[in-house]
Amino acid sequence: MLLRAYGIARSLVMYYGVPGKHRRATRLYGEFLKPGDLAFDIGAHVGGRVRVWRGLGARVVAAEPQPDCLSVLRLLYGRDGGVTIVPDAVGARPGTADLALSTATPTVSSMSRGWIESVAADSGFARVRWDRTVEVAVTTLDGLIAAHGVPAFCKIDVEGYEADVLAGLTRALPALSFEYIPSAHDAGLEALRLAERLGAAAGGYEYNYSPVETMRFAAPHWLDAATLERRLDRIRPRGKSGDVYARLR
Repeated sequence: MLLRAYGIARSLVMYYGVPGKHRRATRLYGEFLKPGDLAFDIGAHVGGRVRVWRGLGARVVAAEPQPDCLSVLRLLYGRDGGVTIVPDAVGARPGTADLALSTATPTVSSMSRGWIESVAADSGFARVRWDRTVEVAVTTLDGLIAAHGVPAFCKIDVEGYEADVLAGLTRALPALSFEYIPSAHDAGLEALRLAERLGAAAGGYEYNYSPVETMRFAAPHWLDAATLERRLDRIRPRGKSGDVYARLR
């Protein structure tokens, strides 16, 4: 119980306690969301993005399967009529799956065994332990869209499972983001290729990226997929992780 409390407290400090981060996040997401828009937070964790998006006036669907994180989400946003909390993972098809939990560092809990094996060799993950497993329900992005509507923006941060999430989507979204980690480079490239395939029928995506939790775009101009791939390739295998952002041209 003490280790679980430590893990959640660590996450709350990371997502709510960094000076200036909320202001930067509001400015960044303000490029994608306006009042009344719908946003999907896939891998909502303790709701750091939910807080920002609600401040922008967006309605939020927050999907999070981790039991302890769910408790925090319900405590913070359970009475907010603009937030729908979905206690499921999101993947390629509906069903159930095993989620490997890291009690002390819940931000890296994952359903991807391959991703865990890749990052375990990274010195930045040397102290991380995935110490228990729970079975969770799985839905898809198509299923969430059928239930709640098409989001103006969708954030996907599911520790190596991003490509599986995109595999459960059959239409291009106006804008989205997905996490990349240099030590799991192939997982990031697969997510990029799926995004390209989805966007092709709607005019194509252009991309930018934001290292770690800086909430600032690294490139001064939006990039095509090939240019982004070259940039990500240059920072592997020990560079900084972050998020790729995609918007329809």
